[in-house]
Amino acid sequence: RPVIVVHGGAWAVPDALAEVSVAGVKAATRAGNVTLMRGGGALDAVEVAVRTMEDDPAFDAGHGAVLNTDGEVELDALIMEGRTLATGAVSSVRNIANPVSLARAVMEKVHSPPPPPPPPLPFPHAPLFCAACLYRLFTCERVKTSSAHLASPRAESVTLPKLHRDRGSCPEGGAMAGCNPTPVGSWAHDTVGAVALDSCGNVASATSTGGIRYKMVGRVGDSPVIGSGGYADNRSGAVSCTGHGESILKVTLARLILSHMDRGKAACEAVERSLRYMGERVQGGGGAVAVAPTGDWTACFTTERMAWAAIHGGILHY
Repeated sequence: RPVIVVHGGAWAVPDALAEVSVAGVKAATRAGNVTLMRGGGALDAVEVAVRTMEDDPAFDAGHGAVLNTDGEVELDALIMEGRTLATGAVSSVRNIANPVSLARAVMEKVHSPPPPPPPPLPFPHAPLFCAACLYRLFTCERVKTSSAHLASPRAESVTLPKLHRDRGSCPEGGAMAGCNPTPVGSWAHDTVGAVALDSCGNVASATSTGGIRYKMVGRVGDSPVIGSGGYADNRSGAVSCTGHGESILKVTLARLILSHMDRGKAACEAVERSLRYMGERVQGGGGAVAVAPTGDWTACFTTERMAWAAIHGGILHY
């Protein structure tokens, strides 16, 4: 049976944003599930789900993206499907309403013989490519206005609590011992992402973000990096990651999770082991959603909160 799992980012979500964040991931999950129920593929479902969150100013992606040190918005995204391992990614693009769709356009329209893979689209070429593909563009002023109301809560320092997990097939119990509390400064943000399994057994992953608040111009985190911000392979499953980008990059978190699933671990255990390793090895916190080819799924995090939702067998979990 089809499955879709969505996250709105692992960070210290303030109380003022908690309700709208949960509402946002539920809406995104429902939108992706409609695609699956109409016979659409996993790739279509994750794109629709992530686009829904990019259009929601509650999240640090698309409309709600935070600003860099120059007061500009720079967006990163990736998308990947598990049947052929086709991928597309964009980094530091500006004035793009839905970078996840631009990433998919890169996957489908930018042809380059391997090796080398097509490079990330730099600004200002991305808007020209986007316009040619008939995708919406933003003015900088419009994006800044969308981000303004989120100026203060995301800049606060956070401390990593113990591991939290939510899942389809793991034993009951919401929290268990995980990373030791680790100060991580003001990196808090809320990358969005989705994974899905369709009725044909194909999996897909998508991740999108505006990055860390007041990041250096041109800074690229884990989100558009295949194997770190996300990965999908029909033989093992699909993962979308969120959290401290530099830490996720150092351990290639998405591939690390799937390596455990390749060795027979349940999705829940695979994510838990990987997040613990990241916490112990590089003192980084984060979260991930994952789905296996069997339909086994999980949403797990080591930060204070992570908005997530899933639909499996017609039942909404959140």
